[in-house]
Amino acid sequence: MNKVLATSLSMLFLVSGSALAGDATAGKEKAQACAACHGDGSKTLMPYFPRLSGQNEDYLIKVLKDYKSGARNNQIMGPQAVGLSETDIENLAAYFSSQPGLVVKK
Repeated sequence: MNKVLATSLSMLFLVSGSALAGDATAGKEKAQACAACHGDGSKTLMPYFPRLSGQNEDYLIKVLKDYKSGARNNQIMGPQAVGLSETDIENLAAYFSSQPGLVVKK
């Protein structure tokens, strides 16, 4: 009985995890504000702004949440991230991670 319950819970977590995945199309729309510093995501306007295209989705989510919470301090990104909802963060991460980066993914 415990094995059945564990399997059911595992399936629930898998389904709910994929249901929470970001929407890259919505992220592209939201990313227009990011272009002022990060360019189109594949090439930045200034060499000290990071390239966002092709970054790992989980990494982008973590960094944006850290900027939002203040755990990661940056005078530019902190105020930008404060206004983002959880959905905005997931959508932005989905968009930028879906773009081609410098490393070719197999």
